Order: sequence, then C-alpha cells, then structure tokens
Amino acid sequence: MSGVMKRMGMIFRAKANKALDRAEDPRETLDYSYQKQLELLQKVRRGVADVATSRKRLELQLNQLQSQSSKLEDQGRKALALGREDLAREALSRRAALQQQVTDLETQHQTLQGEEEKLTLAAQRLQAKVDAFRTKKETIKATYTAAQAQTRIGEAFSGISEEMGDVGMAIQRAEDKTAQLQARAGAIDELLASGALDDSSGLAKDDIQSELDRLSGGTDVELELQRMKAELAGPSSPQQAIEGGTGQTQSQDQSQSGAQDQPRDTPRFDKQ
Repeated sequence: MSGVMKRMGMIFRAKANKALDRAEDPRETLDYSYQKQLELLQKVRRGVADVATSRKRLELQLNQLQSQSSKLEDQGRKALALGREDLAREALSRRAALQQQVTDLETQHQTLQGEEEKLTLAAQRLQAKVDAFRTKKETIKATYTAAQAQTRIGEAFSGISEEMGDVGMAIQRAEDKTAQLQARAGAIDELLASGALDDSSGLAKDDIQSELDRLSGGTDVELELQRMKAELAGPSSPQQAIEGGTGQTQSQDQSQSGAQDQPRDTPRFDKQ
C-alpha cells in the first residue's frame, strides 16, 4: 500500500511540476525576484535610517549632559567663591555622576556609528547588486521575447502552430466542401442531360433540341462569315461598283460581238 501511495505522490508531483513549468513565465519570475531585492534594499535603508536616528538622539543627550556638567562646574566655582564648600562639593558630585553618563553615552554613540557605517556599506553593495541584476534581467527578458517571437514565426511558417493549424484545417474543410459541391453539380448536369432527372422548371432542353440549336448556331456563323468575306472582297464605293459593272458589261458585249464577226468555216463538199 505504501508503494502505491509513493507512486501516486510521485505522479502527482510530476504532473504538478509539468503544469507549473508550462504556466511559468521567466520574465514574470525575474520581475518578481527584482521586486524582492528592491524590498530588501528598502529594509536595509530603513535600518540605516533607524540607526542614524538613534545616533542623533544620543548626540542630543550628550550635548544636554555636557551642558549640565558645565553648569554644575560653574555652580561649584561660585559656591567656593562664596565660601560654601558644601554646595561646591554637591555640585561636583552631581557633575561626576553626569560625567559617568556622558562616558556611557559616548560608548553607545561609537557603537551606533560603527553599525551605521556597516549598514551604509551593505546598502551600497546591495544597491550595486540590484542594479546589476536589473540590467541582466532586462537583457534576459529581451532575449527570451526575441526567441519566443522567432519560434512563433517559425511555427507559423511551418504550419505547426495551433493558430495556423486551425486555419489549415478550415481551408481544407472549405476545399473539401467546394469539391463536393462541384462534383454534385456535375453529376446533376449529367443526369439532366441524359434524361434520368426531369427539370421541373421546364427550361431544360432535350438532346435533340440541343443538337439542332448547335447546328443552327453553326450555320448562322458560317453565313455571317461569308457575308463579311463578300464585303471585304467587293468595291469600297457605289461609283466604283457602277464603273465595275459597266466595264464588265462592255467586256461581255465585246466578247459576244467578236464571236459573231469571226468568219465561220463553211463546210466543203468534195466532189467525187
């Protein structure tokens, strides 16, 4: 049972990995990584600002303590000048306590200043890495987009893409339907011509009438051709036609008269 569960788990993970790989876009992954780096850089900068704020607060406290220490020192001098040694001792005691606080604050200030310098250097290095990653990201995205476009163009030219495959199938179906309709129309024409089918409209002609129409059409064409030949061979004007007719008549008369004037051979009768 455990073996079956392991196999099912492996199959599920394999299919999930394949689905994720198919759905994953490297450009979106790069943009997401860049966004995370920007967020990390923002946190580092915020940390630098917080440390700098704490350092500045310590500096203000140090200034206040040093001001109070100077004030107590002046009060001690005035007390001694007035013969109040007890007041001078109290003022110096308070000044000594303030000096201890000043010493502690200066130590903390140096520590915060060191942390601030480290964080500032880390922020600068991280900024350089983020800038380099952004340049590389844009380069990879441009290369991926160009490769994707080139692949789609190649698939479109080869006809293996889904869109072009659908177009090719549509064209094939249209050609098949066209060929089927043409074959059906030809078969119907043949059946009508053979008389196997009757034309309910009454416009169709039988084969005898079709042959007579064809012969009649050929005769009309021949007659028209003979008429055009006669027009091309005849005279180009009525005057030439009359002159041509007169000359022809005269030549015919001359030929007839010549035939009449020619002496006829009288038959000889030989005497015996």
